[in-house]
Amino acid sequence: MKVSIVYHSETGNTKKVGEIIAKGVKKVEDTEVQCMSIEEVDKEYIEDSDVVIFGTPTYAGSYSWQMKKWLDTCKLKFAGKIGSVFATENYLGGGADNAELAIISELLVKGMFVFSVGSSKGQPYTHFGPVCIKDGTEEQKERAEIFGQRVAKSAKELMNR
Repeated sequence: MKVSIVYHSETGNTKKVGEIIAKGVKKVEDTEVQCMSIEEVDKEYIEDSDVVIFGTPTYAGSYSWQMKKWLDTCKLKFAGKIGSVFATENYLGGGADNAELAIISELLVKGMFVFSVGSSKGQPYTHFGPVCIKDGTEEQKERAEIFGQRVAKSAKELMNR
């Protein structure tokens, strides 16, 4: 099973968190993962992926305009894939929940099945998706890695792979 992690990262923090999530995905047997910036996407890999996880920095309580533009204009087929999200912010209360919900809206419009793990697997909870302040505290990094593993494991179960 293939997993794509697609992100926009202005300072490198969102990229780092995407790479942490990828470490979690790699813990699931027979799963491949590729992290990519919206500036350098591997379209073929994304098309072949069962899961696409989207990451964004938080700006003014929402997601980056660069990610919005990319999602609005890309011609990739996301319908039927599992979609998940994560966000970074500069400080606690920076609007990351709003950013994640806004991307989730985009994913629903594109016909994706949205999976957040939520509280279904117990602690640590990732209500909409993991959030890290800057590139994350140790606890936030651990949550991001566990999130990646849980998304991949659940996707394999859902896809019967």
